[in-house]
Amino acid sequence: MKKIILFLSVLVCLQADEGSSKVVFDLTTSSLQAFEKKVLKGIVAHKTHYEGNLQELDVAVVIHGGAYRFFVKDIKTSSYKNDKQLVEAYKSLKQRIKSMVENYDVDFLMCKAALKREKLEIEDIADFVTMVPNAAIGLIDKQNEGYAYIPIH
Repeated sequence: MKKIILFLSVLVCLQADEGSSKVVFDLTTSSLQAFEKKVLKGIVAHKTHYEGNLQELDVAVVIHGGAYRFFVKDIKTSSYKNDKQLVEAYKSLKQRIKSMVENYDVDFLMCKAALKREKLEIEDIADFVTMVPNAAIGLIDKQNEGYAYIPIH
């Protein structure tokens, strides 16, 4: 009986592993339209596709380059305050990004190395964002964990 239970447990674990896919997005774009299309809408579409096929999709996003602007706590006190299109969209944008964390389990990782260049401090960044030493390390770690790489530039 113990052998049967052990066999079934191993079989379930193997099947669960087969049903899980992983992707890391290399996010550098400063374009609001590209961010909305490829991150906010794209990731939801990808997650929906996999869930429709009874599979999981683990998603991580490594933030650097021009993409810092989407993850500040207060756009009006940031160096991006003069981007009128971003300021107008920011309240809704911030809610949608937070929803991705809460409802879709998306992990957002940010390059800590370039914060100063962007005139930002860690305290300026949304609380759900995890800092990594630099973008390359974040991408390397995720790819070594088996994540597929997709650039959003």
